[in-house]
Order: sequence, then structure tokens, then C-alpha cells
Amino acid sequence: MVQIGYTMMTEQAGPRDLVEHVVRAEEVGFDFSVTSDHYFPWLRSQGHAPYAWAVLGAAAQATSRIPLMTYVTCPTVRYHPAVVAQKAATLQLLAEGRFRLGLGSGENLNEHVVGAGWPSANVRQEMLVEAVEIIRGLFDGGHVNYRGEHFEVESARLWDLPDSPPPIGIAVSGEQSCRLAGEHADLVIATEPKPELIEAFDRHGGQGKPRVGQLPVCFDQDRDAAIARAHDQFRWFGSGWKVNSELPHPDSFDAATQFVTRDDVAESIPCGADPEPFVEAVRPYAEAGFTEVALVQIGGESQHAFLDWSEKTLLPALRGAFGDS
Repeated sequence: MVQIGYTMMTEQAGPRDLVEHVVRAEEVGFDFSVTSDHYFPWLRSQGHAPYAWAVLGAAAQATSRIPLMTYVTCPTVRYHPAVVAQKAATLQLLAEGRFRLGLGSGENLNEHVVGAGWPSANVRQEMLVEAVEIIRGLFDGGHVNYRGEHFEVESARLWDLPDSPPPIGIAVSGEQSCRLAGEHADLVIATEPKPELIEAFDRHGGQGKPRVGQLPVCFDQDRDAAIARAHDQFRWFGSGWKVNSELPHPDSFDAATQFVTRDDVAESIPCGADPEPFVEAVRPYAEAGFTEVALVQIGGESQHAFLDWSEKTLLPALRGAFGDS
């Protein structure tokens, strides 16, 4: 059984629209939702980047059933981990236990804005471990003092704590991050259906824990229009995280993807109104052992049409293929 989720993609819609979209996603029957946490869009054509935590707070009040999750927050540069812990605990209270805290080592695109530089990948992983230790310590209650190589916390305490702290997920892309997730996370997050990621996560202590993937899709009754929109707004997706994490600006992503063609995008992203390619795109995640897959409908103005189609066509097809949740 694979649960199917909906992505509030903050890079492609404004805050009020994002909340409206997730309300509709709950109505049509998506199993969960995730939210990106960016300061910039990947490409200028996406056109948005509201503050994800304000959107999540509004979504928590506007919905009643659908789980919420950051996908993902970097708790090391733009945000201090002690502040992330406070935000996550507050959101868990607002959502009445429906929130999960997805964390990752970040991208230069979003973190450079505070002028602190962009550390190497190994240093970013070290910082993430310290951040998780601080966040878990604050979730446990009481005063926290912490002296690490990268972070210090002095007599911090969360005064409003939920009965159950948010589960912590960690995004992975290779052996090092899988080991970190296996040792420190309650669930694993990935954007590629690579079995070796799940195997490494399990090998380092992740057995039996949820594993959440994400898949871009582009519904449109006109397949050519869907391909054009996916190429315009999402051609960056295939570059891989070793590249994506280092580029500092939407113009950098534009330059890095200038030779990606519409045919390239059509081969990697299901487009159109036939549900079968969408089902087949989810299949590698199911076969790799993912328990949840969040869909990203490309194009902010296309969300309502996608959600209506999902209710009538896509969700029944996915549940028929991968088990009714």
C-alpha cells in the first residue's frame, strides 16, 4: 500500500492560493500533504516564494484531517535549530498532531540570503546532526544548553509543547545522508526512487520507518500544453541534488538547464490527462519500498483542474494499482 500525497509548492503559488489548494486536496481525498520551504523559486517562471511556516499555520486551521509536513526545512543557516524547534512545536499544536518536520541539509539557493556563506557538503551534514540533536532536546522539554562545533544554545526552553512531538524526517541523496537519517530520523525523505537509498537507510537503522518520496507531474487535457508548462517551470528537476544544492540563484538554474528540451522533460515527467503514465511513474517508488509518494502538480494556476481530475480519475487509478489506503 502506498499513500498518495499532495504538494503545496510554495515556488509556484501565493500564500492564500496554497491554503485554498490544500483544503481542496483534503476534500478530494489525498492521504497527506507536504510543503516546500524556499526563499527563492527554482526558476523565475514559477514566480513565488511565500514564507512556508505562515502558510502551514493557516493550513493547519483551514483543514482538519490531512497531515502536514515540511519538505524540507533546512535548520542550519537561514534558521537556527532552536527556532525551528519552536516553530515545529507550535505548528504541531495548531495542527492537533498532524504535523511532521521534514529536514534537510539545504540548498544554496535559499540559504545564501543571510550572508553566512555556503558550507561544504560534509560540513552541512555535520551541522544537520547538531541541529537534530538540539531540536530533539527541546522537544523533550526542560532547559537545553548545547555546545557544538557549529551551534550553541543557551538555556533554551519551549514553553508550548504538544503531547507528542512532531516526527522528524531527513532528506537523503547518498550513503552519508542515509546513514544520518537511519541513525537520527523517524522517517526518510527522497525525491528519487532509488532502491539503494532505502537499502542504505534500513542498513543504518531505518527498518520499519516510513519512507516518503516526491514526484512531479503535469496534468492538462492538452498534453502539449502540459509538456510546455513542465519544461518552462520544472526542467531543473532532473539536474540531481549534487548540482541543485550548489546553485545560488534562479538565473543559475536557468543557465544550467538551457539545453534541456521539451522531449527530455516529457520522458521524465508524466504529462497530459491519461492516468496510466502517472501510475507508471509512481510504480518505481512502490517497488523501491516507499510507503508514501507526494505528487507535485506543475503550475500554480492548474491546481484546481488537477485536484478535480485527481478526485475522479487519478486517485482511483493509483489506489487500484497500489492498494486503497
